[in-house]
Formats: sequence, C-alpha cells, structure tokens
Amino acid sequence: MLESLISYFDHIPSSHRALILAGGISFFWLLEYAIPLVSFRYNKWKHAGINLLFTLTTIVVNFGFALWIVQLSDWTLVHHIGFLQWFPMGNWGQLIVGLLLLDLVGAYFVHWVEHKVKVMWKFHMVHHADTMVDTTTANRHHPGESIFRALFTMLGVLVCGAPMWLVMMYQSISVVLSQFNHANIRLPLWLDTTISYVIVSPNMHKVHHHLSRPQTDSNYGNIFSIWDRVFGTFNSTSVSQLQYGLDVLDNQRDGDLGYQLKVPFDSNIKTDY
Repeated sequence: MLESLISYFDHIPSSHRALILAGGISFFWLLEYAIPLVSFRYNKWKHAGINLLFTLTTIVVNFGFALWIVQLSDWTLVHHIGFLQWFPMGNWGQLIVGLLLLDLVGAYFVHWVEHKVKVMWKFHMVHHADTMVDTTTANRHHPGESIFRALFTMLGVLVCGAPMWLVMMYQSISVVLSQFNHANIRLPLWLDTTISYVIVSPNMHKVHHHLSRPQTDSNYGNIFSIWDRVFGTFNSTSVSQLQYGLDVLDNQRDGDLGYQLKVPFDSNIKTDY
C-alpha cells in the first residue's frame, strides 16, 4: 500500500492537489455548520471572501516556487544531501522521519521565526488579524508571508533530503491539517485533548489565535504537536477564555483587503518584536 501511495504522490497531478485543497475547505466548512465552536454572527460567505483571495495568492506563490522545489529535491538525491540521504532507511522510515523533519522546518520553525523577527511578523500579522477564525483562515497569508514559507519549505527539503513523493505528501497533509485545526468546530474535549498528543487539534491551535501574549507566542505547530511540547511552546489555555484578532491592529478592519495588504508597510502599526 505504501508503495502505491509513493507512486501516486510522486506523480500527483496539479488538479488532484487543487481537489485536496478545495475538498478540505468544503468538508470542514460544512462541519462548521453542524458542530460550531463559536456561534459567529457573520456572513460566512463574506468573511470567506478575503481569506479565499489570500488563498489564491498563496497558490500563485507556491506555483512560482514549485519548479525550484522539484529541482532542489532532485539535487539532494543526486548529491546525497540531507538527513534521509545520510542515514538510509526504508520507505516507512523515510515517511515518518521525513514528515517530522519537513513539519519541523517548513511549519514549526518558520512560524516561530515569524513571531521573533519584526519584518516577518508584520507580514504574519495578516493571518492573526482574522477575528472570526474558521477553516478559511488556514490559508490567509499575505503574499510576502507565502514567500517566506515557500523558502522555508525549500530549507526543509534541503535539511531532510526529501524525495519528491515525500514533499508532495507532506504538502497535501499539511494543507488539510491546517484546515482542520483552524476549523470552527467543537470536538468532545476528551477527543480534542487526545488528538493533541499526536497532531495539532482545533482547540490547541485556537490558543495561538488569541489576541495577546503569551498565548499568541505558543502552539506554533501545524501537523505534529510534538514540537511545541519538545521546545516548551505548548499552551493549554481553555478556548472559553480566547478572543481572536490582534491587540495592535484595528480589529474592525479584518475584512478590509486594502488595509490588510498594507499592514506590513504601515509604520503606525507598532510591535515590539
């Protein structure tokens, strides 16, 4: 079975990747109607509009980097660069170790850096600006942030020495898990807590979207929750105590596209990062 998955992701068509993205949003969008965490009083479609526009810019940026990522993956294999090339292991070993490393560098580490480097943080603010976090928030990234994340994906491929099938599998899992942990859904507390010992659960990630520290500076993970626990950035604040948005932004303008695009360049928006 694993061999079949490897073959599939090694040659996955762009249309299938688009279906994974759209299918995930559609599934969790419908689930939000059935078991909402927060009963937002908003026009769900209007709210989704700006987030889907940012999703489109993310797709464009990722498409622009796609060839470089493919070439880099091939280069690591040819020149035996990266952890998986230095320590040969079977397909299952590559799958587990590779996903962990790609998630560490391409998701956790870049996210942590975005909260520590002022220039990157101001781009990342746009993601945190959403005051009604739902599954469409997952890909709400300023184009500048999308570039940062694409570069760190390339760094992850280099560190890992990841074959292309692994990169494609990682990106597919990453997008769906991000849609899942941003989704405005209420799971039974025991289930959400149990999930959070392995992967990032909805309640765990919502803490990160609180409008102020220390919660904002916690729970950086996307797929695996292990990294927040290992590096001491895990926070278990109850979702009942959370308020979305950012305390340094005009939260009334979270749906204003022009305002959001200019956030990284607005010197009137202060931050001590």
